Amino acid sequence: MTDLAHTRAVAFGLKPLASLASPREVVRQFTPNWFAATMGTGILALALAQFPAKVPGLHAVAEGLWVFNIGLFSLFTLLYAARWIFYFDGARQIFGHSVVSMFFGCIPMGLATIINGFLAFGIGRWGQAAVDIAQVLWWADAAMALACGVAIPFMMFTRQTHSIDQMTAVWLLPVVAAEVAAVSGGLLAPHLADAHHQLTVIVASYALWACSVPLAMSILVILVLRMAVHKLPHASMAASSWLALGPIGTGALGLMVLGGAAPAVFTANGLGEYAAAAHGIGLVGGLLLWGYGFWWAAMAALITARYLREGLPFNLGWWGYTFPLGVYAVATLKLATLLPIGAFAVFGGGLVILLAIMWLVVGARTLRGAWRGELFVAPCLKSAA
Repeated sequence: MTDLAHTRAVAFGLKPLASLASPREVVRQFTPNWFAATMGTGILALALAQFPAKVPGLHAVAEGLWVFNIGLFSLFTLLYAARWIFYFDGARQIFGHSVVSMFFGCIPMGLATIINGFLAFGIGRWGQAAVDIAQVLWWADAAMALACGVAIPFMMFTRQTHSIDQMTAVWLLPVVAAEVAAVSGGLLAPHLADAHHQLTVIVASYALWACSVPLAMSILVILVLRMAVHKLPHASMAASSWLALGPIGTGALGLMVLGGAAPAVFTANGLGEYAAAAHGIGLVGGLLLWGYGFWWAAMAALITARYLREGLPFNLGWWGYTFPLGVYAVATLKLATLLPIGAFAVFGGGLVILLAIMWLVVGARTLRGAWRGELFVAPCLKSAA
């Protein structure tokens, strides 16, 4: 292909992967950032399944998105595994990169949406088999989430270079994975047949929540200071302003889900005196975190409006607009089932509609960028060069 023809192919998207020197670059440049797409797709499927209004065919659309997400997660897993097999030296450079390494947390969080889907959609189709699959996947997910939450911060402390003025909300990604797993555990436990297994999952889920939410809240304190002193990050990190909503929304949802599941589990295991406390903490704690999340949602909306005036370059970070919004929407809908206040259902439904619109926009831009090959970029390779 001549230089002119190649330029035309890149500019107009006439040839797949035209921006890459070789199709092999898809594997060599593949990073965990892509798993953010499985997070956004998965939470949309789960949110649509809980939409407060009855819309014909909506549940089938939600289930179809969940099945699509399984395929997407499987594809990304194969591509990333291939990178470690065929480009090991390049793949391991990620551990020293101060930004890309944070996205390891997207892998267990993307898997968690699939696990939740087995409970929301799979039980109706496959019965107990769906629960068994979800249980096996959940233990694997919990282990990965805990590993991310410990290993990545340790590397931040020992191998990577960080500064407050360069800090963004991506610091939250490896930490939040554990509380996402905690939500899945709270959803899984009531479906288990053995009471002792139920208790084990509930206790492990509370521990996962505790390994995540307090640390995430401390990071948010530093983030507020960073933005007050050093102002907003570069426009390429614009979507990170929404990431703060992730641990808050997930933390609220986790308390409410665990608070709903724990009383029966505690009672079945001779711990009935703690049942009411677990339920009360779930509702009140979830409501308090939801209120905190409302502040962050308003702030993120204002920050995004500010960025829009300057122009927003597209990158995979745009998926950061979806998952945090999605978990906050689901937390809002959960409050709607616990409190006799119709405004929660209306607001939650509106957030789900906004999430669907964002997913369509970001998904279309991602598909276009993937076709052209523009999104297959591993910054850790550039920094190591």
